[in-house]
Amino acid sequence: MLRTSNEPDRCGQEGCFEQQTRKDYQTGQEIRWCPGCGDYAILTQVQKVLPKLGIPRENVVFISGIGCASRFPYYVNTYGMHSIHGRAPAIATGVKCANPALSVWVVTGDGDGLSIGTNHLIHCMRRNVDVNILLLNNRIYGLTKGQYSPTSEFGKRTKSSPFGSIEQPISPVRMALAAQASFIARTVYADQSHMAQILEAAARHRGTSFVEILQNCRVFNDGAFDRLTDRELSDDERINLEHGRPIVFGKDRRKAIAVRNMEPVTIDLDRDGAIESQVLVHDVAATSPALAALLAALEPPNFPTALGIFRDVEKPTYNELLLSQIEELTRTRGRGNLDQLLTAGTTWEVE
Repeated sequence: MLRTSNEPDRCGQEGCFEQQTRKDYQTGQEIRWCPGCGDYAILTQVQKVLPKLGIPRENVVFISGIGCASRFPYYVNTYGMHSIHGRAPAIATGVKCANPALSVWVVTGDGDGLSIGTNHLIHCMRRNVDVNILLLNNRIYGLTKGQYSPTSEFGKRTKSSPFGSIEQPISPVRMALAAQASFIARTVYADQSHMAQILEAAARHRGTSFVEILQNCRVFNDGAFDRLTDRELSDDERINLEHGRPIVFGKDRRKAIAVRNMEPVTIDLDRDGAIESQVLVHDVAATSPALAALLAALEPPNFPTALGIFRDVEKPTYNELLLSQIEELTRTRGRGNLDQLLTAGTTWEVE
């Protein structure tokens, strides 16, 4: 049982509560995802990361929209809401502003968050509301049985695009950069260790944290990210971003990303007269998002896929600014009168 009082407990410190485990965040609900779905791995890591944060369960809230990923609130033993299609960021904003002490999480998918919910997602990020957004991207509409989604590849053949999609896909990370999110990261469902690190970093960030999680849909888009998860291929197919470290990849880490004529290029450090000083060095705290945008734009087949934290900067949060503004106005103008407000200015009497 979690403690919320200020009385010392057996750990001997005021405000302390008993150590949590993953079991504390598991529910008795039957998990209704298809066998082999990447959502299982993501749920497991979320349940493992939450106990590390030292936050009582009653102060954690999960908000979701509609879709396979949006069943998350049923499976995490916290407060939660399975809400309206695409509107989870808006509802989460209201929850956080109403009670800033809460740790608020949004779980959405590429269909829910980047189609009907795009506007809400963008505005949540540009406002820097202190919430954690997990966007589970399987590049398909899974719940409605396999139509192409906003992140499906150009030319993708699906039930709703039998001759190939003629739409350019959205890049979630590049969109988050355009919306000026203060924390942006990407991970993949099959790398449990990497995903755990990213989730914990996102949770500890103050402001909007946006994490794109590449995941498999076993039934309608199986193998979408095999080149990132295959151990024989992943060294050459992924870049693991590390703050302050050169952007290198490959089995022996002898391939690297450099810039020539304002374009990213892959260089082999053992050939072509390449030198270490040409290699880009990652900086998550850079004021300019230019480097993060360059890395987010790297795509197969010409480049490997970048995974890790693209950006982690400090900015005032929307909820802090809102409460500060309310407190200042209350101090200078008083608490106000709702009846006077409703009858102020131009009014009409309807007979």
